[in-house]
Amino acid sequence: MQHKIAIKGLRVFAHHGVFDFERQNGQDFYIDATVWIDGDKAAFSDDLRNTVHYGELAKGLVELTKNETVDLLETLAQRLLDFTFNFGGGIVNKAKVTVHKPSAPIPYEFEDVSVTVKVKRD
Repeated sequence: MQHKIAIKGLRVFAHHGVFDFERQNGQDFYIDATVWIDGDKAAFSDDLRNTVHYGELAKGLVELTKNETVDLLETLAQRLLDFTFNFGGGIVNKAKVTVHKPSAPIPYEFEDVSVTVKVKRD
């Protein structure tokens, strides 16, 4: 049985963006990460080793977002997806990551800018 594990709205202050002022001043980014695993083993064993440790996943997402500066949200989202999909040594069957940039440098009133990427094992 597939189990869905989701982290929503993980806030990370980082220095990504095309413009110099974005890299100098930094801003908040919000990350949504969702994974799907075969959850039977975890559910019946009650053993953390058989699932995705969402606390450790969140820690890795924060560190990756803070430490590897990029120009594009697309690049950041793909790096986070690769990390998420490979987290847990292959236990993840499907992953989806959305990166939100609510303070994007757009001279109009808006709520959010985001990029979503997803992958599934064959």
